[in-house]
Amino acid sequence: MAGNGVQQRRNSWQDGVYGTNCPIPPGRNFTYVLQVKDQIGSYFYYPSLALHKAAGGFGGFKIASRSVIPVPFPPPSGDFTILAGDWYKKNHTDLRAILDSGSDLPFPDGLLINGRGSNGYTFTVDQGKTYRLRISNVGLTTSINFRIQGHKMLLVEVEGIHSLQNIYDSLDIHLGQSYSVLVTADQPAQDYYVVVSTRFTSQVLTSTSILHYSNSAGSVSGPPPGGPTTQIDWSLEQARSIRRNLTASGPRPNPQGSYHYGMINTTRTIRLANSAQTINGKQRYAVNSVSFIPADTPLKLADFFKISGVFSLGSISDSPTGGGAYLQTSVMAADFRGYVEIVFENSEDTVQSWHINGHNVFVVGMDGGQWTPASRLNYNLRDTISRSTVQVYPVSWTAVYVPLDNVGMWNIRSENWARQYLGQQFYLRVYSPANSWRDEYPIPTNAILCGRAVGHSTRPQQ
Repeated sequence: MAGNGVQQRRNSWQDGVYGTNCPIPPGRNFTYVLQVKDQIGSYFYYPSLALHKAAGGFGGFKIASRSVIPVPFPPPSGDFTILAGDWYKKNHTDLRAILDSGSDLPFPDGLLINGRGSNGYTFTVDQGKTYRLRISNVGLTTSINFRIQGHKMLLVEVEGIHSLQNIYDSLDIHLGQSYSVLVTADQPAQDYYVVVSTRFTSQVLTSTSILHYSNSAGSVSGPPPGGPTTQIDWSLEQARSIRRNLTASGPRPNPQGSYHYGMINTTRTIRLANSAQTINGKQRYAVNSVSFIPADTPLKLADFFKISGVFSLGSISDSPTGGGAYLQTSVMAADFRGYVEIVFENSEDTVQSWHINGHNVFVVGMDGGQWTPASRLNYNLRDTISRSTVQVYPVSWTAVYVPLDNVGMWNIRSENWARQYLGQQFYLRVYSPANSWRDEYPIPTNAILCGRAVGHSTRPQQ
């Protein structure tokens, strides 16, 4: 079980992906012990193995600000978690069999909002009051657009960062992303549609739920409001408008703008190119020509117990090779306290969504075409948003700055669940030679051992 965007500071032992944790055997329990250190905001958790996510098992994860830290908006009258995304009628085992056979997933059967189909879920509000909606795209393959009939949305938080408070009629939410908006029930007392629809798909799927005024005089009326469908420029401009609130406090009292991310020299540039490939006659996806295959032992355990032959550092290059794809348990080495520029390069005609575990990344630039060093001239080095999940538009690039401030073994993956399952992922080993609890917590005493780690022991119980 993994928390999307929960950073697990100094503690990749608790990250809940196969590169760090052994699977929990059937009929067994495992207790994650984690500290949501230096984080606030809206996230979600989900089952990370195989295609279990397709069966559900996800939920919202809210981290509140401490009472002594000011929040840049009045306390809302209510707080709703909205988990929206695409849905398949097929069981997760059937979907996995499709991928294992060498095919890609079919087009989804529909969209769900909080596990329900159209008009199956109701949010009840009092007229005149303001509510916080925490919206996440928990789907497998599809970007969505979110909107509410007759109501504006004030964006206030993006994956733990207080944002510039822009007003939006609708929001594009890519796979794995989360937003908080404030919505005021300032319309005539009736019911209104809450709408999600697919983005960048030739067939547009739509689903609705109900915003119900408690003193409603009538049910929903008229067609649900339409939204953008295949327009890329519209989405790109909206993405660039999402900025950080420089004066607001984050998890600590100091202003978010006090970290001058744009004035720090980068120590390394990593260019990551996604690709669709055929290997051994089967559909695979790759990063810099490497299509990831899981090892027989979680990489974190193999690293800790010094088990050779599980993975090798440098098994994925820092830049696109242009060569044919091959299968490999790919792990990239990185130094603790480095400050890297990562450029995601997408030459395909589909939108990509990338997630970096354990870190928040500053989204300094995104544009169409090919990235070059001259692209840096147009980076936003002052007030861009930082987040854990970022989109890359078709035939486009997205650049991020990443403070490598978290020791551990961290998954970098496509949030398209078919693509990550078929190889569009790798692990970044952020290493500190200090071997100190200051940099990384020790292995948990309850860590499950599997594969070649069986027979080793965690430290004695204190």
